Amino acid sequence: MKLLLAHALCLSVAATCLFPLVWMLSSSLKTQSTIFSDMRLWVPNPQWGNYYWAWTKGHFGQYFFNSLVYAIVVVLGVILTSSLAAYAFSRLRFPGKNILFIVLISTMMIPIPGSFIALYVLLVKLHLANTRLGYILPQINGGLALGIFLMKTFFDKLPQDLEDAARIDGCNIFQVYWHVAMPLAKPAIAVLVVFNALAVWNEYLLAMLVLSDRSLMPLQRGLMVFQGSHLTQYPLLMAGIAISIVPIMTLYFLMQRYIVAGITAGALKM
Repeated sequence: MKLLLAHALCLSVAATCLFPLVWMLSSSLKTQSTIFSDMRLWVPNPQWGNYYWAWTKGHFGQYFFNSLVYAIVVVLGVILTSSLAAYAFSRLRFPGKNILFIVLISTMMIPIPGSFIALYVLLVKLHLANTRLGYILPQINGGLALGIFLMKTFFDKLPQDLEDAARIDGCNIFQVYWHVAMPLAKPAIAVLVVFNALAVWNEYLLAMLVLSDRSLMPLQRGLMVFQGSHLTQYPLLMAGIAISIVPIMTLYFLMQRYIVAGITAGALKM
């Protein structure tokens, strides 16, 4: 009986999570006149042309390329920087290490929008406003605290004997980090890849603050094309959202095995 109730609870939670996705896909195949008058999830006459118009009318090709570049650069920057810092916190001894780590981790309590004014003034003075670099650097900085925390937790649990054996074979500390520690940290890296890729792909506020050139805007900015002051083209908006979630869902399914391994290995353990 308990097992049946547990399955029923899990199915109800899964249905609650999946319903918005199904409704979005159904609405993306309807017309502007039927989207709020026909509440059926099954669409008798699907309007597949909505996806074509969403891609061409919304200039999704440029926005898609921009979001892809931003996601790849930010994820690589966060993984490289946070793994180097985390390995130093885990293996090196230097004065004030624990205090510096606590101060660094405490920055996770400060949301990025809370620093928007200071960030914008800094970017203007550095002549990085309305540039790709000015949009990428704050996002790398925003992902470092969580990345360092996850990677340090994982490096702390790695057996010291493997690194000692590598040093006996002649490896210096960077070679030990690159050839021994990083390959063993794949589950934690997978968690970082998915978390940061998801954050960058869905980012909107920072793009509105930093970027004014439409050719530099990410994909989420492109969705606003269908929202007008007097009329919102909901079928095209739903089709655009459906297109935007395909890459991030593909990434999640490809790295799902490593994410589960990373979580079960204690990467998220406080």
